[in-house]
Amino acid sequence: MILNPDAKLKLSQLVVNAGGVAAVIDCIGSCKGNTRLPGIMMLGYVAAHSENLAMAVIISKGVPQLSVCLSEEPEDHIKAAAAWALGQIGRHTPEHARAVAVTNTLPVLLSLYMSTESSEDLQVKSKKAIKNILQKCTYLPALEPFLYDAPPNILKHVVGQFSKVLPHDSKARRLFVTSGGLKKVQEIKAEPGSLLQEYINSINSCYPEEIVRYYSPGYSDTLLQRVDSYQPLNN
Repeated sequence: MILNPDAKLKLSQLVVNAGGVAAVIDCIGSCKGNTRLPGIMMLGYVAAHSENLAMAVIISKGVPQLSVCLSEEPEDHIKAAAAWALGQIGRHTPEHARAVAVTNTLPVLLSLYMSTESSEDLQVKSKKAIKNILQKCTYLPALEPFLYDAPPNILKHVVGQFSKVLPHDSKARRLFVTSGGLKKVQEIKAEPGSLLQEYINSINSCYPEEIVRYYSPGYSDTLLQRVDSYQPLNN
């Protein structure tokens, strides 16, 4: 029997109302290997249906358990299922994305995506999960390491999130400077007119022009040249 979307939603809600999510999470935590797989998939399917159902998985401590599966399971198909489930949880709102990000899951997903030892399915699902989470994530401490480690196709989404948050958060703007984030953004080589370049321009517009120049590559050399050419006034 094939259920229509409304029936699937009602069934997922029924599982949550009956305490099934918590029971499945307990089961995942007490077993290993392929025995975990149906539970991992179930959490992903429940979370995919709505913000409220995804939040039920979060409240029941499903994200840390899925993160454990992602990190500890040796089989790629189980890791891929966990990556998919985490992406379904984190894709709804900034609150959902933060719940995933604070478990330090994003660096693990990035490592699996970039690893040549990962299966194609694991790479695809890790990449999709990263994008799902990044596009909603406004928790900047989780995003900043990606400025240094992410490949260009992921970096675009990271810089895009900074361009959305920084204009509205003065504390974040200051921290972005002191942490080295603004300097790193100036080092990114983006194609003129590209979406990435637009994001960079948006970030730069949050700061005085002299601050942006100061952190731009080569600016220290320019200052040294001015020192070399400067002629002090003789009294």
